[in-house]
Amino acid sequence: MVNDHLSDLVTRVRNGYLAGKLVVEAPLTKTSKAVLEVLVSEGFLEKVEVQDGSLIITLKYKKKTPVVTGIRRVSKPGKRVYGGFRELPRVLGGLGINILSTPAGIISEKKARKLNVGGEIIAQVW
Repeated sequence: MVNDHLSDLVTRVRNGYLAGKLVVEAPLTKTSKAVLEVLVSEGFLEKVEVQDGSLIITLKYKKKTPVVTGIRRVSKPGKRVYGGFRELPRVLGGLGINILSTPAGIISEKKARKLNVGGEIIAQVW
């Protein structure tokens, strides 16, 4: 049984890229689906589909090299990390993104800066 679904999701995506997989499967939760939709909209994943209570994640490659070189969970159940839109950390000098849980929903750092809203930093992707 998994207690932290987002850490499990991040690990599945990371391991899928490390193993050179094209498709990864993860359990369906609203939060996981929202995080994956942000990754698709930012161009880090090819697509996400819901199938029989699970998420089918199609990983994205450019010339056989993974688009995602790193992904990590920032805020954990034991230690929550929050940030206002002005003090959000830059990921790889702006090449990566922060994924935030805000009052406006789960959004990318770029959208949070446009909306002038901060929140819990869920994960970083580069």
